[in-house]
Amino acid sequence: MSNLTTVTEFLLLGFSEVRELQILHSVVFLGIYLAALVGNLLVIILIVLDHHLHSLMYFFLMNLSILDIGSISVTVPKSMANSLLNIRLISYSGCIAQIFLFIFFAVVDIALLIIVAYDRYVAICQPLHYETIMNREARVQMAASAWISGIPISTMQTGNIFALPFCAGNKVDQFFCEIPQLLKITCNDTYLSEVAITSFLLFLGLSCFAFIIVSYVQIFKTVLRIPSEQGRNKAFSTCLPHLTVVSLLVCTATFAYMKPPSSSASGLDLIVALLYSVRPPVMNPAIYSMRNKEIKGALWKLTEGKLSKQNNISRFLP
Repeated sequence: MSNLTTVTEFLLLGFSEVRELQILHSVVFLGIYLAALVGNLLVIILIVLDHHLHSLMYFFLMNLSILDIGSISVTVPKSMANSLLNIRLISYSGCIAQIFLFIFFAVVDIALLIIVAYDRYVAICQPLHYETIMNREARVQMAASAWISGIPISTMQTGNIFALPFCAGNKVDQFFCEIPQLLKITCNDTYLSEVAITSFLLFLGLSCFAFIIVSYVQIFKTVLRIPSEQGRNKAFSTCLPHLTVVSLLVCTATFAYMKPPSSSASGLDLIVALLYSVRPPVMNPAIYSMRNKEIKGALWKLTEGKLSKQNNISRFLP
């Protein structure tokens, strides 16, 4: 504890010391950010305006798009601004805010992905009871509980992280305040606290992933018994994009938190962080829309100006 100093700010990882490359990084991140904003806002607009998309599945898909906008806004704009201004600093309170919001959006994202999996399970495995189980009251409670669940978990984990003393300087080897990188600069005698924080987050993520996998095992068993090939294809088209999003998110995040820590910044750390923090908000709208004829149809009607602005969000809760 003799090396303990008061940390008032952190130094984030710079992508390059060359000014031209810093500007290039800002431009690339700006393009990525705008792509995520446009893609997710387009999904939200289509779902709000097209009454054919006013179903429970698309209601939660809209929530996921809102989350994607929030999650990428936590990390990318700050990194982009740092490169543009040729600085690497983030304040102590700014780092706390990044960690809190990042965990919050991640927890709510996982909760909504679980709800979507349950919705697909009920719709395919118990279709006769779908309207009864997934009624108006249930959908409101599910959405509210998903958003509320992020607050206590993110508060607890953020408090646990910043309760640890920082003895190894203030350099964070990542383009945002990432939990594994922050834990690297805490004191050596806080190892058990670090393990507890990481283990809890991994347990939470893997438990949710296991629930989703079990749900889809039951779903696929039911789908394979559908006699109509068209019916099977329709069921798969609504399930596979969701399963793809979940698998990519959980696999990359688990690898980031479970791999052995390195003593210095590495290209692998950066790539993995980009995969689980930046890729989902950019790619999710495309993944969800790729095999979805209803969203494609809504997009086509939007380009032709046939979507009525009289449709509104209240139609989700008939």
